[in-house]
Amino acid sequence: MRGVWLTSVASDALHSRKNIKEAVTLCHQLGFNTIFVVTWNSGYTLYPSEVLKSITGKSIDPLFEGRDPLQELIEEAKRVNIKVHAWFEFGFSASYKDSTGGSILQAKPEWASRDQSGKITEKNGFQWMNALHPEVQDFIKSLILEVIQNYEIDGIQGDDRLPALPSNGGYDDFSVSLYKKEHAGNEPPQNEKDYDWIKWRSAQLNSFLKELVQEIRNQDPKVIISMAPSIYPWSEENYLQDWPAWLSMNLIDIIIPQVYRYNFDAYQREIDKIIDEQLGNFNRSHFYPGVLLQVDDYNPDPLLLAKTIDYNRSCHIKGEVFFFFEGIKKYKQFFTDRYKN
Repeated sequence: MRGVWLTSVASDALHSRKNIKEAVTLCHQLGFNTIFVVTWNSGYTLYPSEVLKSITGKSIDPLFEGRDPLQELIEEAKRVNIKVHAWFEFGFSASYKDSTGGSILQAKPEWASRDQSGKITEKNGFQWMNALHPEVQDFIKSLILEVIQNYEIDGIQGDDRLPALPSNGGYDDFSVSLYKKEHAGNEPPQNEKDYDWIKWRSAQLNSFLKELVQEIRNQDPKVIISMAPSIYPWSEENYLQDWPAWLSMNLIDIIIPQVYRYNFDAYQREIDKIIDEQLGNFNRSHFYPGVLLQVDDYNPDPLLLAKTIDYNRSCHIKGEVFFFFEGIKKYKQFFTDRYKN
């Protein structure tokens, strides 16, 4: 896999059919063979969605009204034999920098996750739905199944927000009631990082993922299921993502941990930990690290990129996925040399 994430933020690649064609052409020219395209972001889909419309009255991000960027990308990518995976970037978050929770939680306030103070769960500017609530889970499932049913997609992907919930969440009435039912009436610990409390909530997300995967397999067994979580155990301690368990449960086809590190030694340490401690019996040929290519004003030194890829190959890792598309424009010769030859 030579992959790249294509975003709707900090990029205008999806803003027109022309831009999409140019983006796909560049990926093809530089040797990329897989695009993970944002399909769900900021409480909006990037395709006309009846599921979303039934909740908010809006079927698509207003920026893309009258278009279907997902379909346009699929059509352009197929022409050059690039695979397209629908990336559900926003996951269980509902809004960004909107204390009301945006259109979804305004329509469905009972879907909100709550912290100990009773406020909508928030972390790093994102407001969250309750990932433990069955109606919320059904909503996310329905979005994913809608895409699989209506598009010739090669795969679907969750990331550090799917399935996920910040560890300061889970104090809403529904989750507390469920916890008490299973713990002899005891309240959840006030310490949000309490080990057993973390494990109980992450197990709920594991169960959700198991159900989601089964429904996807029933609808289309050929669809590739990939996940791109944060580094473990940070992922579980902060977002309840016990992704080594997902591997041991044989739930996903491809794992793409976000090994976003700013120096080679740190990158090497994380790769070694993943291989030695976290993959277990998972097929290493289905492990592709997520590599940081651009964020804000940062771009890695080409030497760091070269050492990163060389180390991956020395570990028999057969590819990587880069975050994100805009960054590849700054390394055209690098990727031509690495991926085309």
